Amino acid sequence: MNNQEKLSCVPIPPEVSVVVPVHNEDDNIISLINEIRTALDGHYAYEIIYVDDGSTDNSWPMLQKLVLSFNTLRIIRHRRAYGQSVAILTGVKRAQAEWIATLDGDGQNDPADIIKLLAILKNPTCPPNLQMVAGHRRKRQDGWWKRLSSKLANAIRQRLLQDDTPDTGCGIKLFSRNAFLALPHFNHCHRFLPALILRGGGQVISVEVNHRPRLHGQSKYGTLDRLWVSLTDLLGVIWLQHRPMVADIIEETGTDEQ
Repeated sequence: MNNQEKLSCVPIPPEVSVVVPVHNEDDNIISLINEIRTALDGHYAYEIIYVDDGSTDNSWPMLQKLVLSFNTLRIIRHRRAYGQSVAILTGVKRAQAEWIATLDGDGQNDPADIIKLLAILKNPTCPPNLQMVAGHRRKRQDGWWKRLSSKLANAIRQRLLQDDTPDTGCGIKLFSRNAFLALPHFNHCHRFLPALILRGGGQVISVEVNHRPRLHGQSKYGTLDRLWVSLTDLLGVIWLQHRPMVADIIEETGTDEQ
C-alpha cells in the first residue's frame, strides 16, 4: 500500500458529534437515526452517539443491530437509568468532535435544525466567544398543561438566573465540547446549561427551531417532576453563579513545551 492509499484510509475526524440519550425509545430509534443521516450526509463529517440509559425495552438490541451497518454510529449502555444529564455527559466524554449537538430521543426535535445551528458558527456576526446555540421551541407541539407549566418554569428561571434564554428545556442544542466538560456537573444540570456557560465566561444565543408531536411512547418525566426539579436545582445554580472561577488574563508570554 503506497502513501496515497494509506492517507485515503484515514477516517475523516467528525466536525460535529450528535449525542442522543434514550430510555425506552425503541419505537423512535430507527426513524430518528435515518433523519439525522438525511440532514447531515453531504454537509458535515459527523458521528452519532446513542447513550442507552438503562432501557428495559428493545432499545439496546435494536442499537446493536444498527451499529453493524452504520460505521459512524456509536452506542453506549448504562447499567441502569441515571438520568438525562448523566447520559449526555457520558456521550460528550466519548465524542470526538469539537462541537456537540444534542437531540431528545423521542423524535420531537427536528434533526434538520442541526444544520441551522451549525450555520450560526460560520456567521461573521456571531459573538466572539460563542459556546452554545440553544434551540427555542416557540410553537410547541405538546398538551396545554405541559406548555403552561413549562412557560411558568422558564419565566421563573429566566427572572432569577438572568440567562437570557427563553427555552432551556429544549433538547436540541449545539455547544463546545471543551466548554461543556469544564462545567460543574450534577443531575438535571442539562436544564441549566445556558446559565452555567455564561458563568464560565462563554456566550449563548437562542435560535427558533421546529418542534413536533411525539408519535410513539410517552414522556419519561411528569409535569410535577419537572417543576420540582427546576425549583430545587435553581437554588444550587444561583449559588454557583455567585462563585465563578474565571480569571481575566491580560498577558501571557512564552510557549508551551513540545
